[in-house]
Amino acid sequence: MRITPLALLFLSVLVASPARADLHITRDHGGYVEEYKTKYKRIRERKERVIIDGICNSACTLVFGIVPMNKICVTPKASVGFHQAYYDKAFTFGIKVTSAEGTSDLMSYYPETVKDWIRRNGGLTTEMKKIKNGKELWKIVDPCPEEW
Repeated sequence: MRITPLALLFLSVLVASPARADLHITRDHGGYVEEYKTKYKRIRERKERVIIDGICNSACTLVFGIVPMNKICVTPKASVGFHQAYYDKAFTFGIKVTSAEGTSDLMSYYPETVKDWIRRNGGLTTEMKKIKNGKELWKIVDPCPEEW
């Protein structure tokens, strides 16, 4: 196999460049809480950054309690949504059944800034409570700097 000068140049640039493993959240409607805990703990351990650049609802919002806040930012397209935890509908015949234990677990992860916003907005309910990018969200998380 022959390596061309162009391939060698490309390879040297690739090796010399720092690894950048930012997580860009653009359309995340949530899912299983335990999966998000595992995912975000891995991101925290790797000291990666999280850029919320769109929808981050439900279990996605655990990012605020697991990844250090100085590693998270929001873009002008950011929107986050909170609601009570509920059991998997596959086990409740398709009916949304809330979980007091699950909701308490979610709340235990959130920083005080998130808990304060939730309290000021009537607490967690079955309905999604959303914050769009702007002053209310910036009380929780910083806007992304230009270079992110």
